[in-house]
Amino acid sequence: MPLSEHEQRMLEQMERALYAEDPKFATALEGSGLRTYTRRRVYQAVAGFLVGIALLMTGVMIPGQYWISVVGFLVMLGCAALAVTGWRKAPRPGAQPGAAGPLGGPGRGQVRQRRTVMDRIEQRWQRRRDEQGH
Repeated sequence: MPLSEHEQRMLEQMERALYAEDPKFATALEGSGLRTYTRRRVYQAVAGFLVGIALLMTGVMIPGQYWISVVGFLVMLGCAALAVTGWRKAPRPGAQPGAAGPLGGPGRGQVRQRRTVMDRIEQRWQRRRDEQGH
């Protein structure tokens, strides 16, 4: 649901006041922290994946210690899943948090479809309110 003009003006005034009062804190809140967090998460997942490969190779090289290979494979699998989910959730540079969404590729059409469904629901709600005279 979009903000009304009055609410947008109030939000802009609060942002200006925050920048005037503490510009360092305001720039820290702009959303770059989330991007840094997700990037760090992906890097950690890649490092964990490499550790998983090392465990897998170690388990293969040591006779009778196949459980190390299984643990290495599970570590690789978990880190790969973590890297992929972290990469998909990472906001694009220049994108506003809470905007169209960080999804790219084939999932993008699903985001548009959800938006249109929500738009239709909101339009129906407005029509019902208008019909009732509110």
